[in-house]
Amino acid sequence: MSRIKQAFENKKAFIAFVTGGDPDIETTEALIPQMAEAGADLIEIGIPFSDPIAEGIVIQEADERALKAQTTTDKLFDMVKRVRGKVDVPLVFMTYINPIYTYGTEKFMKKCAECGIDGVIVPDVPFEERQEVMDACDAQGVELISMIAPTSKERINMIAKEAKGFLYCVSSSGIGGVRNNITTNIREMVHQVKAVSDIPCAVGFGISTPTQAKEMAALSDGAIVGSAIVKIIAKYGKNCISPVCDYIKEMKAAVEAA
Repeated sequence: MSRIKQAFENKKAFIAFVTGGDPDIETTEALIPQMAEAGADLIEIGIPFSDPIAEGIVIQEADERALKAQTTTDKLFDMVKRVRGKVDVPLVFMTYINPIYTYGTEKFMKKCAECGIDGVIVPDVPFEERQEVMDACDAQGVELISMIAPTSKERINMIAKEAKGFLYCVSSSGIGGVRNNITTNIREMVHQVKAVSDIPCAVGFGISTPTQAKEMAALSDGAIVGSAIVKIIAKYGKNCISPVCDYIKEMKAAVEAA
């Protein structure tokens, strides 16, 4: 059984996102094992990119901080390799197709496998164009995580049938970021997926409070939180570990209560 599948085994999963290298590589390296200890069942690591089209201002600014701190893809690979010796939870890269192409698709996925990355999320690759990335992923045993959105509608069945790892259910149209209300019919989206596949469905985009996390986890197999964690890191900088972990413990408890 893959580490990603284990993260959802007999429980609702809490998935936490952190921008790699924000505020610096050393802080990210120290933070990830503590996030796992605090209750994160799966950790997404964003590779900082100058044009993150699916991200709101919070993660855009985190990308800028990480790039200013001289964060590179190779430095992140090295950091993940060191962290992998300390954590058992699945680690997933969130990135865009440009950095993968620039690095070399086969080389990128080989490095992912070597350092202990379990999966990759590439928001700007449409399902219909995923094959080149998928082939390189399959060759290295790295799971390409698919996404569905409220606008996917009739495409949900097609995507769900082919999905690997878990299915990232985008709660709202538009870019990521904290939202006061999530109005999408998540129940309907998840029901449509489950009609054709038993793949775990985790809901992300906009979740920031324990109440939201509990509501979304009750309708799915888990909750994904990104911008709310990145905001804490932006506030506390190198001293973010304790406040981030306190927040994760609170959110994990809410997900477990779903």
